[in-house]
Amino acid sequence: MNLSSPLLFCLAAVFFSAASPHQIWNKLTLTHHWPTTFCSMEHCHAKISYWTLHGLWPDNGNECNSSWHFNSSQIEDLLPDMEKSWPDLIKPSSSSFWKYEWQKHGTCAAEAESLNSQHKYFSKALELYHKLDLSSALNKFNIIPSDYYKFSQIEGAIQSFYGVTPKIQCAHSSKNTQVQNLGQIEICFDSEFTLLDCEKNPNKEKFPEEVWNNLLVKTTSGFKVCDHDIPVYYPPLSLK
Repeated sequence: MNLSSPLLFCLAAVFFSAASPHQIWNKLTLTHHWPTTFCSMEHCHAKISYWTLHGLWPDNGNECNSSWHFNSSQIEDLLPDMEKSWPDLIKPSSSSFWKYEWQKHGTCAAEAESLNSQHKYFSKALELYHKLDLSSALNKFNIIPSDYYKFSQIEGAIQSFYGVTPKIQCAHSSKNTQVQNLGQIEICFDSEFTLLDCEKNPNKEKFPEEVWNNLLVKTTSGFKVCDHDIPVYYPPLSLK
């Protein structure tokens, strides 16, 4: 059965209202990217040898309030940490990356009281990022740059350290299909900021499949799910 878009949105509104009276999302994805891989795709020159923040993404909704504009003065005390932990790898001196993340994801995350201001949203993302300390977690299991690993080694290290399954993405070479570079790692939380397997969603079973698929946030980052059968290269800091 094919449902029209207006009907899908009406059904979505009804189901969300019943499932969650205070917010329209139930899972947050804290997304990290590896600067060397990112810059190999975007032609930037970041001299950063640790995982940086890409964003904090609720699972439902995009650009939920176009009138709620980003204002860096509201997060002035966070800026030193933002510049280090959540840098714009393409335009380091610009705040356009944070503006984009706020408008696309932050305004939707703000449906929850715990994230209902720019300061709450950005500070919570930084708090979760520092608590996870992904770079140290990988180092503990001897997953370090400049070497190749099985996908299962990387996934297993994260599962062992955090107790949940992440989403791991790679950059694939168009010239050599047997090469993939580690690029992005997503670690997920429920609405109470408790770690959650990324493939799980607390409310998925409450929705008809066609409605659910139309509600999911579609993100495009240039990364794709890693091929489990091809070695994953963890590239070192570029000296160029």
